[in-house]
Amino acid sequence: MVRLAPEELRRAARDARAAYRSGHVEPTSGVAPGFTQANLVAVPADWAFDLLLFAQRNPQPCPVLDVLEVGQVESALAPGSDARTDLPAYRVFRDGRVVEEVRDATPYWDGLVALLIGCSFTFETPLLEAGIPVRHQELDRNVPMYRTDRACAPAGRLRGDLGVSMRPVPADRVADAVAITGRFPAVHGAPVHVGDPAELGISSLDSPDFGDPPVVRDGEVPVFWACGVTPQAAVLASRPPFAITHAPGHMFVTDVLDREYDTGLPS
Repeated sequence: MVRLAPEELRRAARDARAAYRSGHVEPTSGVAPGFTQANLVAVPADWAFDLLLFAQRNPQPCPVLDVLEVGQVESALAPGSDARTDLPAYRVFRDGRVVEEVRDATPYWDGLVALLIGCSFTFETPLLEAGIPVRHQELDRNVPMYRTDRACAPAGRLRGDLGVSMRPVPADRVADAVAITGRFPAVHGAPVHVGDPAELGISSLDSPDFGDPPVVRDGEVPVFWACGVTPQAAVLASRPPFAITHAPGHMFVTDVLDREYDTGLPS
């Protein structure tokens, strides 16, 4: 069990959740730096085993940080939180289609089991501390995310392809970025690919499936990490009758410090 941050340090995380609960919407990269963030996916109880098995078989894109049972909306990772209201934006799926994007999921939350899944925003603070740029933060944009042609291991009724996020990294710092993020397997760990996006089936970096187009500068290399949009790709492919997820790039901010997930060893 990870430890919560000391009470006196939690204000930034709590303020962020309170702002989102009151209706503020923003991508959460760079919000409450130093605190772990999480993706959200919630499905009807009769799909919960399939979802948990899918996460267990695909731990790099779907590392589970917490499970909220039917009737539970408060995460142990953030006492006093409400998973229905404390993210900036949610997507509502019916039969594998996005039918709404909402700020408050309360009216839709009935009989659901939810997973909080590790998010790569968590290791962005260590990257910045090492002097490795995080371009989407510099430009106040959402991180670019892509669906690949790499199939995840299926589980029950769930199947789908790997989703990735991309950050351009100076060529002489790629090894450092790999080593730093590899210390955080609970939030996707080391990259799954470095270099040519076509090897992942990505035809154009300028057309991400989620998030904003990237800016890649001379001397930089595209680096791809497994991403928590992967369950959304599985929902699109597998067409469960209902699901709720975070809107891509709009995460759940916990009261746990990033260092709780730092193993000190490459993943």
